[in-house]
Amino acid sequence: MPAPAAIGSAVVNLPTHADVVAAAARIAPLAVKTPLLTSPALDELLGGRVLLKAEVFQRTGSFKFRGACNFVRQIPEEVRPKGVVAHSSGNHAQGVAAAAALHGMPATIVMPSDAPAVKRRRTEAYGARVVAYDRHRESREEISAAIAADTGATPVPPYDHPWTIAGQGTAGLEMVEQAHSAGADLDVVLIPCSGGGLTAGIALALEGVSPGTRVVTVEPEAFDDTARSLDAGRRLGADPSGASICDALLVPTPGEITFQINRRLVERGVAVDDHEVRRAMRYAFEELKVVVEPGGAAGLAAVLSGAIDVTGRVVGVVLSGGNVDPELFASAIA
Repeated sequence: MPAPAAIGSAVVNLPTHADVVAAAARIAPLAVKTPLLTSPALDELLGGRVLLKAEVFQRTGSFKFRGACNFVRQIPEEVRPKGVVAHSSGNHAQGVAAAAALHGMPATIVMPSDAPAVKRRRTEAYGARVVAYDRHRESREEISAAIAADTGATPVPPYDHPWTIAGQGTAGLEMVEQAHSAGADLDVVLIPCSGGGLTAGIALALEGVSPGTRVVTVEPEAFDDTARSLDAGRRLGADPSGASICDALLVPTPGEITFQINRRLVERGVAVDDHEVRRAMRYAFEELKVVVEPGGAAGLAAVLSGAIDVTGRVVGVVLSGGNVDPELFASAIA
């Protein structure tokens, strides 16, 4: 698929189900096929069947490696020596850093100064250079663009690009295949949502292999911009003064490309509060024996809180990441 026109221009090449299938083949040598977990205790508690796509076991600890890998593998060989640049609070940062390192490319990551320390350390451990910025006063997009202009590095968008979206959607293809192997058809899939790339990718995957499955986004209460945008039929922003422990889900406005896909394929969005997220993190640790970061636990929080009724249904939940500071995790499960 050709690279799309710049975001905001008149023509954008939207990704399709076929692009997700192609991405799955492209990243197969490097990405992990993560497990689909089940819990009899959780099913009994909720009165339905919950299937948990554990992207916490993906390379770099989140689904972001999928999109980053699909993107990096399509960068032309002749420009790879100039490297890549990306902006991220941590999971996309690690995904890009790892994908670049696997392809022998330098990487620069623009990361908020208040990002979890564990995410910054791991990004640097993959060999990337981290440039910190103030998320309340500076524009990460402008900083990234300046670095790209100075170095010739290829920008790797965290969500609003067809290559990124297609790569992230490969988790959805796996989820349906694994559910079918377990004798189940997914009624609903819950996806933690920030800029909407994972949601758009999985929605495209489901469109081709499980079109009857409904897609629901889950966001922090203070950043429910996708849910409100879906209701309004246009992109709306979140209150910039809002706060949440879900650092991976704090993008204040849905992406342009992602929203074009999600407004067509996503049924609705729900929101959870930080207390419900902490409860989900604790439940995952105690019952599933899995460490999940706040943003990654949003979907589980939605079923545990009753925001989504599981009774008599098969519900897929994406545990999108497990990169959490030890101190925050300890306080969440205490």
